[in-house]
Amino acid sequence: MTLDVTLIEGDGIGPEITAETVKVLEATGLRFSWDRRLAGMAAVDTVGTPLPDDTLESIRKTSLALKGPLTTPVGTGYRSVNVGLRKAFELYANLRPARSIVPGGRYQGVDIVLVRENLEGLYVGVENYVQVGSDPRAVAQSMAIVTRLGCERIVRYAFEYAVRHGRKTVTIVHKANILKMASGLFLEVARQVATEFDGRVASNDMIIDNTAMQLVMRPEQFDVMVTTNMFGDILSDEISGLVGGLGLAPGANIGPSAAIFEAVHGSAPDIAGKGVANPSAQMLAAAMLLDHVGEVERGNRVRAALEDVIVGQNIRTRDLGGTAGTREFGDAVARRVG
Repeated sequence: MTLDVTLIEGDGIGPEITAETVKVLEATGLRFSWDRRLAGMAAVDTVGTPLPDDTLESIRKTSLALKGPLTTPVGTGYRSVNVGLRKAFELYANLRPARSIVPGGRYQGVDIVLVRENLEGLYVGVENYVQVGSDPRAVAQSMAIVTRLGCERIVRYAFEYAVRHGRKTVTIVHKANILKMASGLFLEVARQVATEFDGRVASNDMIIDNTAMQLVMRPEQFDVMVTTNMFGDILSDEISGLVGGLGLAPGANIGPSAAIFEAVHGSAPDIAGKGVANPSAQMLAAAMLLDHVGEVERGNRVRAALEDVIVGQNIRTRDLGGTAGTREFGDAVARRVG
């Protein structure tokens, strides 16, 4: 079997961490056909646009992409490449797992999967000024758009994920006590979907502000969480902080016809080219890609190898308290996988 994958190396540290991730994936023994494409600043510098048509066409053909972090030019009129990809392929589900790996941290035993709705809510970008300028009565408006279809499919995705992966509980996160329509619709639909999984997956619901507090007080109470776009954006970073930061945080953006896997951190231009970046998040995203195509055993091998390198062999990049470079770390994981 040869797996066709669109490979977007990205900007900043992207090419470095992606190269090590490709090395680890190929060490699993699965054959890959990499279609290397540009996006972000690398694409702007080469073809004048951050999201070239041939990159989109490649993803349409492969239905799979492994993407490094991208830089969207600031103040130049370019839209976010990540938002553009989500819209182009209707990537409605943002999957963000977080699990404790590094011993000695403040939180141990964390194993949470956050499922975030990716296309609706406040992030649809419907905004306007009612009055502008220096007028003290100036008003800006942002509209949260939530649809029954969007709520149902993201909640159903979360419950089906829980069933597939042997998870026990789904927590529905909302603000329906105040946002009675937008968040109220989400909670109403979520509770309806939850009844279909009675006896297979337990469920509860929690208000967003209480959720944020409970995460730092007793994170072990959470298993799978599902929520709307902006709440998910904020909570996913908080959850990443519980397990050591964004250097260990992978993500997947999944839709009906395509799935894109990535490290969720930025392109870190300040350390680009220095060989010190941590490729763990990108490797963990690659493991999620393997899970997605049914290669769960290989995905588990990648995760086990990475954990053994960090914990068992104590080979760590400097953000994890070690001295290993990007290539040294990648070589160690690849050896362990193979």
